[in-house]
Amino acid sequence: MITRRKTRMVNVGGVGIGGETPVSLQSMCTTRTHDIDATVRQVNELAAAGADIVRVAVPHHKDAAALADIRAQVSVPLVADIHFSHTLALESIEAGIDKLRLNPGNIRDPGKIREVVRAAGERKIPIRVGANAGSLDVSKYGPPCPEALVRSALDEVRVLEDEGFHDIVISLKSFDVPATIEAYRLMAEIVDYPFHLGITEAGLLFEGTIRSSAGIGAMLAMGMGDTLRVSLTADPVEEIRVGSELLKCMELREGGITIVACPSCGRCEIDLQATAEAVKARVAHIETSRPLRVAVMGCVVNGPGEARTADVGLAGGAGVGLIFARGEALGRVSADAMVDELVLQVERLAAEELGQDADS
Repeated sequence: MITRRKTRMVNVGGVGIGGETPVSLQSMCTTRTHDIDATVRQVNELAAAGADIVRVAVPHHKDAAALADIRAQVSVPLVADIHFSHTLALESIEAGIDKLRLNPGNIRDPGKIREVVRAAGERKIPIRVGANAGSLDVSKYGPPCPEALVRSALDEVRVLEDEGFHDIVISLKSFDVPATIEAYRLMAEIVDYPFHLGITEAGLLFEGTIRSSAGIGAMLAMGMGDTLRVSLTADPVEEIRVGSELLKCMELREGGITIVACPSCGRCEIDLQATAEAVKARVAHIETSRPLRVAVMGCVVNGPGEARTADVGLAGGAGVGLIFARGEALGRVSADAMVDELVLQVERLAAEELGQDADS
């Protein structure tokens, strides 16, 4: 059981970050924000995949001008990603954005930052102070390192605090996994603001998934992290899929189906990969309020044990499969009926849980 770091809670368009709220998932649109139809479509795709919050880029006035229309057509909170221009931040606030992301030092005039902070405070709009190794002011803080990331973020945070503003979320991102972990650890000793976790520029889908899981997973295990984004050079929906699975692995997100499958070996007597993929595809539409573990196993050594301890399980053998549900062996089925029977049991348990939730 992970004991999470105690933090303040900020409200982002109805989604809590920090405090006792669950760790939330974020992604960022790849569309030009001024393309309202494309941006709305992608925000809704991300929400359908499980995103709790979505960020959009606002590099131009036409992007800020589109925010109100986009906000009216989507259900999840939106974050405006602001760099260099305090005017764009003010326009985003006026458009009804739910949160701002500011990069320390990008708006160099403290007076302009204070103007943004006052406007955000009036609308109760949180601000993420997002320090990034790639945009660190090396003339002021030196080469990127954990201590430099912390100092950069803290300097910006102090400006916000001087205005009596405390609806703050902090991120300290780097491609360097150990440096990122150390930066968050150092910051956790100084402030009680919630953290947005991420490994920046993590890479393509395969490499980025591994790098992000190593870094974010380590920080979550240390109790740090209130919201996160898995940064991938891929369809942003993949960021949500990876992030959701990561949270389920860390037992920090409830609900959904988790497929347990053995790695296969010479003892396996069924086409395990094809069977597991078929089960995954067939249960993808099923929603559950509680975690549901589905085991697809292919040999007599570990198969029966794993299948029995899962909520629903299959222990496959030569031409037959043994089906389990909640620890009870339900019987043998032929190889060509294994997937159908397993999916049927998953649907049955999911329906039972929905009925229990409705009664409670």
